[in-house]
Amino acid sequence: MTIVRRPSPVRDLLSMRTAMDRFFDDDFRPLQWLSGSYGGPALPLDVTADADSVTIEAALPGIKPDDVDITLENGTVTISGKTADERTADEGSYVLQEIRRGSFSRTVALPNGLEPDKARATFENGILRLEIPKAEQLKPRQIKISPVTDGNGRQSTEPAELKA
Repeated sequence: MTIVRRPSPVRDLLSMRTAMDRFFDDDFRPLQWLSGSYGGPALPLDVTADADSVTIEAALPGIKPDDVDITLENGTVTISGKTADERTADEGSYVLQEIRRGSFSRTVALPNGLEPDKARATFENGILRLEIPKAEQLKPRQIKISPVTDGNGRQSTEPAELKA
C-alpha cells in the first residue's frame, strides 16, 4: 500500500512562522555578531509621572555613581556611562558572556512643563532615581465651590440693600 501525502498550506505557514520567530529571536542577532559587540537589552528604565513630578529609575547594578552622567536638554534626558572591563586575558576565554561591559546610553523624551533646574538624582543599591518636578502652573489644582443658594432655591446671603 502506498501512502500519498498531499501538501498542506497550513503546515507550510506554520513552519514559515517558526522560521521567522527564530530569525527575530533575541538570541539571534547576526549583525551584532558580525560587529563583534554584544548589544544585550537596552538600559532598563521605569518612567512614572504623578501630580508633582516625573520620576525615572534606571537599573545600574555594579556601576559606581561617579561613572554615570545625566544630561537634561531640549526636552530629553540622557543617562550614559561606562563600566570598566576588569577581565584579563589570562583568566580564560568566554564560554558565555551576558554581563554588560563598556559604554551605555539611553535617551528618553520628557513631557513639557518640567523644571530641570530643580531635578534631584539619588543612587542606591544599583538603582538610579531621577526626580524632575513639574512646573507649578501644570500641577492640578483643587477649586472650592462657593454655594450661591442654600439648597432651597434662595440665595444664601442677602444683598446688602435688602438688609434692614
